[in-house]
Amino acid sequence: MGKYIVFILTAIYIVLTCPACKNNRNATPHTESGDTISLRYSDILHIVTHKDYTTVTMRNPWDTLKALHTYILIDKNKPTPSQLPEGTVIQTPLENSLVYSSVHCSILEELHALNCIKGVCDIKYIRQSAILEKYRKGEIIDAGNSMSPDIEKIIEMNPDAILLSPFENSGGYGQIEKLNVPIIECADYMESTPLGRAEWMRFFGMLFDREKEADSLFHHIENGYLALKKIAATAKEKPTVFSELKSGSAWYVAGGRSTVGQLFKDAGADYIFSYLPESGSVPLSFETVFDKCQHAEFWFIKYNQKYDKTYRELKTEYAPYAHFDAFKKQNIYGCNTKNIDFYEKTPFHPESLLKDYIKIFHPSLLEGYRPKYFSKLPNRT
Repeated sequence: MGKYIVFILTAIYIVLTCPACKNNRNATPHTESGDTISLRYSDILHIVTHKDYTTVTMRNPWDTLKALHTYILIDKNKPTPSQLPEGTVIQTPLENSLVYSSVHCSILEELHALNCIKGVCDIKYIRQSAILEKYRKGEIIDAGNSMSPDIEKIIEMNPDAILLSPFENSGGYGQIEKLNVPIIECADYMESTPLGRAEWMRFFGMLFDREKEADSLFHHIENGYLALKKIAATAKEKPTVFSELKSGSAWYVAGGRSTVGQLFKDAGADYIFSYLPESGSVPLSFETVFDKCQHAEFWFIKYNQKYDKTYRELKTEYAPYAHFDAFKKQNIYGCNTKNIDFYEKTPFHPESLLKDYIKIFHPSLLEGYRPKYFSKLPNRT
C-alpha cells in the first residue's frame, strides 16, 4: 500500500510540476509570421522558426489532409513566451528522454546526444554497445516492452520527453498519455524517400541542441547518396527485384512510395511492386506475390538468427519458396540482423544501403566495394 501511495503522489507531482505540461495548458491560439526552414526531401515535417519559439508540424502520413501533431519548441534557458500557438510545448534542449527505438538511439548517439537518453524500451533488442554499457551502469533504465511499458519506471525516471514511432489506427498510447509528458511521434519511417527519412535528423538536432551536427551530417549523407544515384543511372540494365518473406498468412511488401521502393529505383533496378501507392507495408497473399515475382531476378530477405539462412532452410520453412526463379538460380541475398546492424544504421544512412544495392545489381560498378549488409545465401540447397 505504501508503494502504491508513493506511486500516486509521484504521478501527481509530475503533472503539477512538469514545465512542458504547464506551458502546454497555457498555450493559446496565436499566429505570428516566421521563417520556414527549407527541408528538401521530407514530406511530413514543416518547420517554422519564430522570434521566441519554433513550430514543427507533422503531416499525418495516413491522412494527408490532417496534421499528425504540432510541437512548439522553446528554449528552456530563456523566459517562457507569454503567448504560444496551440500545440505540444517542448522545452529544449532535451536532457532526460525516454527513447523507444534503437533506430533513434543510434542517430542520437551519432549526434553526440547519447547522454540525453535516460531510458529505452526493449533493451534485449538493442545492439549499441554504448547504450548497453550505460544500462549496465544504471545510467539508463529499461522501461520494458514498448507495446506495454512499465509506467511506474517511467514515472520514477521523470522524462522530459518520450520518443516513439506512431502507427496507423493505434488507438493512442495508453497510460503514458496520462503522464503529461510530451510524446514525440517519430513518423520518419513513413517518409516516401530515403533522404526524406534521413532529413529527420535535423528535427532531432533541434530537440537536443545538436543542430549544427545534424545539418553537417545530413549534408554529407545527401551528397553521398546523390553521387551514388548518378553512378547507378549509368547502368544499361534494370534487373527486377522483390523482397521479404511470408509472415503468417500474409506477405508484407514495401509499397511503391516507400523508402525501400525508392532505394531499389535509385540503385537502377525495377521493383516489382513500384505500382503500389502506399509508403508503408502492404499485406499480400503468397499467390499474389508469386504471380508477380516468380521470374524476378533478385530477391532480398532480412532475418534474425544465430546462423546464416540457407536455401535448404528456406525450403523447409515454406516449400513454395523453391518455385521462384531467384531461388532456383540461387540469387537470393540475405541480411542476418542478429549479426549486422541493419536496423540501427540504414534508416539514417541510406547512402550505405544504396551502395550495397548498386554493387549487387550492377557488379561492374563501384569497383573494389564489398557489400556491407547483404550477401548471397550460402550455395547449399
